[in-house]
Amino acid sequence: MKTLIIANWKLNPSTQKEAKKLFELVKNGIKKAKNVEVIICPPFVYLALLKGLTLGAQNVFYKEKGAFTGEVSPLMLKDLGVKYVIIGHLEARKYFNETDEIINKKIKSVLLVRLKPIFCVGENEREEKQNTLEKQITEGLKNISINQAKNIIIAYEPVFAIGTGRNCSIDETMNSILFIKKIISNLYNRELANKIKILYGGSVNSKNSGLYLREAGINGLLVGGASLDANDFIKIVKSV
Repeated sequence: MKTLIIANWKLNPSTQKEAKKLFELVKNGIKKAKNVEVIICPPFVYLALLKGLTLGAQNVFYKEKGAFTGEVSPLMLKDLGVKYVIIGHLEARKYFNETDEIINKKIKSVLLVRLKPIFCVGENEREEKQNTLEKQITEGLKNISINQAKNIIIAYEPVFAIGTGRNCSIDETMNSILFIKKIISNLYNRELANKIKILYGGSVNSKNSGLYLREAGINGLLVGGASLDANDFIKIVKSV
């Protein structure tokens, strides 16, 4: 099973030239990397410009077409060669009021066209971890079959760790991963819980990535800010 290292560029960089440069630096820097799949998730406007690595989108709308000004459909992403889609990211929940119901619709729409959702979950410091994770996962995966669920990647991102430099401890991450597996086991079965890929995200950099990969019981990393620094991101990939 290959380790997944996903770069979430968020709303960066500001020009096509910068996007192409960052992409090419990463592509050239990871040529010899083994046992790893690197997925680059740039803003929508750059997806058609970047070739040579697996691409993911940062979000999607849950309709295939229609009068939905400003939205991007799963079919459009598929046509561009996109393989993965980030769904339910904290920032989408926080700034754009994405609910668990909307996230569930997006996951279903992405699976319908055979794209792979990167389903983000995580609690903030005011929330009780287990209740929050159970609600997000149970509602996010509502009415999704076990065969569909096999194609979902779950990314655990505690809110306090995203973009703050305060990464979650290894022990705390491991406990959260085990609890997520328990939820999946209860929803489906133990076999799927053991096979489903679970990532960690939240202030990951080249100094702590190797430790997470070795000791936290994860299948990869969702990298935010550090993915905009080609040298740091290449080191993260090589830490696999």
